[in-house]
Amino acid sequence: MLSIVILTYNSSSSIERTLKSLVILSDDIHIVDSFSTDDTLAICSRYNCQVVQRPFKNYADQRNWAIDNLPLKHPWQMHVDADEELEPESARIIRELDLTRSEFDGYILGRRMVFMGRTLKYGPLALTWHCRLFRVGYGRCEDRLYDQHFVCKGRLKQLRAFMLDHQEQSLSEWTVRHNRWSDMEAHDILQGTGIAQEGQIQAKSLGNVIERKRYAKARYYEFPLFWRAFAYFFYRYFLRLGFLDGREGLIFHSLQAFWFRFLVDAKIFEKLHTNSAGTEK
Repeated sequence: MLSIVILTYNSSSSIERTLKSLVILSDDIHIVDSFSTDDTLAICSRYNCQVVQRPFKNYADQRNWAIDNLPLKHPWQMHVDADEELEPESARIIRELDLTRSEFDGYILGRRMVFMGRTLKYGPLALTWHCRLFRVGYGRCEDRLYDQHFVCKGRLKQLRAFMLDHQEQSLSEWTVRHNRWSDMEAHDILQGTGIAQEGQIQAKSLGNVIERKRYAKARYYEFPLFWRAFAYFFYRYFLRLGFLDGREGLIFHSLQAFWFRFLVDAKIFEKLHTNSAGTEK
């Protein structure tokens, strides 16, 4: 068996779907809630979850606090977001793992993007990979403000097991979140923490699927400001066939691949320009 950790905040619209997909795997589900004001905790109580409330600082801080402090019952832990859903076949695959005798220390799972009700099939973000299942004491979350991954020491194995990431918020809320995340990404890049540092996923062209993705991101930031946002959109929407996902794909790639990345660059430019003007004075 394994223990499961979920972070929540006003997650009543999605948390029951998440829990229904996970109860087959564990009798030890922990909720770290940031003082929800909706029905999140009432729903969790119906699934006998153990709940603790803690103020939210950032995802890395909250996840690492959970790793360090929760009284987990089992020697393996799995981390799931409150808007994710484990596919039934994937739950079966994970349940059949012999974790007691496993030669591995962590497992990499796939995450499929569901945007505006459509499961995307094309483009590099339609399917991403994350190390979400690992032995207790072997994994931590990267100390980054944005795009955090769990780092697991030891041997890893990639499973053909998938979660659905339901992007169900309105476009207004979606853009508000991405505007906030653009601040975080720009800060990480300017502080030199946006690309792999010690204790973070290392950028390796021949590494595992997560390390290769981080390598591609490092190469992205070597291209000139603004131009790279245009190039990235072209790559995702045309070369990686994002246009085949219809109108939902057009909206997603236009906003996430171009608008969001252009906004990050604009904020980097703004900060550099402000600092330069201050130095001249």
